[in-house]
Amino acid sequence: MVLGVIVDGFPSTLLKGAVYPRHLRHNPANDNGPRAEAMTVTVRRKLDKSGVTVKLKVPVAEYVGVAVSTRISEDGDLMSAIELIHPDEEFNYRIFEEAGNSNVVAEWQNWGRKLRLPLYIRTGDGSLVAYSQQIDGVMVGTSSSRRMLSAEAERRTRFARRRKPGEQIG
Repeated sequence: MVLGVIVDGFPSTLLKGAVYPRHLRHNPANDNGPRAEAMTVTVRRKLDKSGVTVKLKVPVAEYVGVAVSTRISEDGDLMSAIELIHPDEEFNYRIFEEAGNSNVVAEWQNWGRKLRLPLYIRTGDGSLVAYSQQIDGVMVGTSSSRRMLSAEAERRTRFARRRKPGEQIG
């Protein structure tokens, strides 16, 4: 234990105040560093003119969606893939690939949920179709009503039930 606070970038330890463990370090308020680490995708590209391979770090926030696609390989097997979609197609990034399609839907929805990106389906001609659960323009799934039903409106909350009614005057 050290008496005081250790500040990164500060030349000495401040020896006033409570006792702090040595592993507890406080960063100065004006360190101009990022507050939270940004998630990035490392994309490797080969430059056309020089032939040099470069690594580019692309923030996940620049990607616009997660797409799933299926194709038939040369051997006749069904191949499924999931990729991150970037506005510039050179930065599209394949994140999952498997033979068959047993886990691809779960992985696709999981990546979309974790990265908070919309889901797309890549068609055979390469275009993207937004994924939605609709039948003839009607959204399928659980709906949330905006108003309380009459049976629910008469119910009192837990705290309101505990209150005792007051005496009426008069």
